[in-house]
Amino acid sequence: MESQRTPPATPQLELITGESNRAVLRGEWTLRRLSPVNSPLRRSLLKANENTLWDLSGVSRLDSFGATLLWRAWGGRWPANLNAPDACRVVLEHSARAATLKLPKPPAYRFGDAIAALGARVFGFADHLVAFIRLVGQLCLDFVYLLVHPGDWPLREISANVFKVGVKAMPVAALVGFLIGVVLSYLSALQLKAYGADIFIVDILGMGIIRELGPVLVSVLVAGRSGSAMTAQIGVMRVTEELDALAALGISRTQRLVLPKVLALAFSMPLLVLWTSASALLGGMLSAWLQLDLSIGFFIETLPRAVPLPNVFIGLAKGAAFGLLIALVACHFGLRIKPNTESLSANTTASVVTAITLVILVDAIFAIATRTIGVPG
Repeated sequence: MESQRTPPATPQLELITGESNRAVLRGEWTLRRLSPVNSPLRRSLLKANENTLWDLSGVSRLDSFGATLLWRAWGGRWPANLNAPDACRVVLEHSARAATLKLPKPPAYRFGDAIAALGARVFGFADHLVAFIRLVGQLCLDFVYLLVHPGDWPLREISANVFKVGVKAMPVAALVGFLIGVVLSYLSALQLKAYGADIFIVDILGMGIIRELGPVLVSVLVAGRSGSAMTAQIGVMRVTEELDALAALGISRTQRLVLPKVLALAFSMPLLVLWTSASALLGGMLSAWLQLDLSIGFFIETLPRAVPLPNVFIGLAKGAAFGLLIALVACHFGLRIKPNTESLSANTTASVVTAITLVILVDAIFAIATRTIGVPG
């Protein structure tokens, strides 16, 4: 007895011209089998005409990819002569319906849509504001609780966050501060040399760096480095359901996660501002020595007279306020992250942008409030 031959798996197309004018298909017309021979089969399919008899009786398997390939070769309509098994015909009919399906057109833009979008932004901002105020209030309650119960202070968490946001940020803060001081001194020297006012570079560098540039520069660095890390850390804990585990164990997430970060950054920022300002002044001092031939001794001697001591306190106060603000914003957006990666990335980005914007806004308020303090007469 003859053994039955196994049908070929590779898709094949045989075009028989002449009086019969047939297109015989064999094998498995699936995505996996068609991928290696897709291009030559497409060219062969286009050689058939309207009177061709399509014989699909030799097709062992047909998926939506193969059916779509045939439907497009037929010009989006059924051929006049088709011999196909019932299983293949069902797949072809499904692909035909999918090809003729028209997606609904988006509605036309109306003026009311702009009002609705504006209202959504306003309600979204109000929601953020209410949640932020709620977080601040909860932190105040936790702080009062810890004052009454000093044994519950999360000292290890606070010290660990001080090391992360403060000590680890010192190298990059010093480098950036030094380079900013060099650039600022170099640009100022070009202008002062033209008017013979070389000695005033001490006033420009001192007031600009200690009072304004130092705190803002450190805040931008910390918001991008530590603020984003805080948001991402809390967000990952949300994704991995660690926050839910803390709630199940009866552990306050604000007391163990948020409060240590806020206290650590509020404590570390003034020290980072002092460190970065010193690095920037060092860079400016060296640049002034090379550009204007001002001795380092003269720079150090003139600096206390050019920059009164209240300016140092203003810079440190700005650092503490900016650190408190950055930590609160970072934790606020971290707690709003939903358990998915898209929300994690979106809220981390929003945290950095919001923190930097608020830092600049609060710096403007500081400048207006302290405009008569520490300014030499």
